[in-house]
Amino acid sequence: MSDDTAQEGRRLATAAAAADLPLRLLGGVAVFCACPSARIAPLQRVYGDADFIGRSGDRKRITAFMEQQGYEPDRMFNALHGATRLNFHDPISERPVDVLLDRFVMAHELDLRDSASPDGLTISLADLLMTKLQVVNINEKDVRDLLALLRDHELADDGIDVRRILDATRNDWGLEHTIHRSLDTLAGLLGDFGLPPADAELIGRRIRALADGLDAAPKGSKWKLRARVGERVRWYEEPEEARA
Repeated sequence: MSDDTAQEGRRLATAAAAADLPLRLLGGVAVFCACPSARIAPLQRVYGDADFIGRSGDRKRITAFMEQQGYEPDRMFNALHGATRLNFHDPISERPVDVLLDRFVMAHELDLRDSASPDGLTISLADLLMTKLQVVNINEKDVRDLLALLRDHELADDGIDVRRILDATRNDWGLEHTIHRSLDTLAGLLGDFGLPPADAELIGRRIRALADGLDAAPKGSKWKLRARVGERVRWYEEPEEARA
């Protein structure tokens, strides 16, 4: 089901792009599409579902598109949560598809309305990286995805655009703090996944470069005020999945 799910996610994203509908992959399937390293050992993994981000103003178009693609909407869920999220499923395979609207809201919040890769199939690499780094307690799947992103893409304007990350964290101490924690965790796990030494060294350099870039970036007054409080007050939200 893993490869089927990833390929189906790519198919849906391609069909949406052809229909000029801003519906872009995020999550693990987006990493699968953006990173050759995610498709082979040692970083390949199982994908349970495909997640997308769309715009709230396109709610009706998204629903019509998904129905045209053979998916059924979860009408009760969508009626209750449709302002921020839509759920669909394939009635044959029971494969779920989750569509967030406008914003990615987990431990931290990111506005992804205008986020897109050059091919329009996924959100931007910088945003994709941040959706993984914003996890307070990253798991093995997150680590594999992060390693693939940092293995396959440079920190550059035409790769992982660090300016986007600095813009998102300039006034958000909590997000930057979580990113630093995740980078530290990732660096500590580099030797645990059977990566070739050259790949591990490359990823390590990019981890250090991103951490140094965050430290050196100018900070806004909101960031500085929150930094004084530090971890004495919780700096992240608890995702709904964790609260359930």
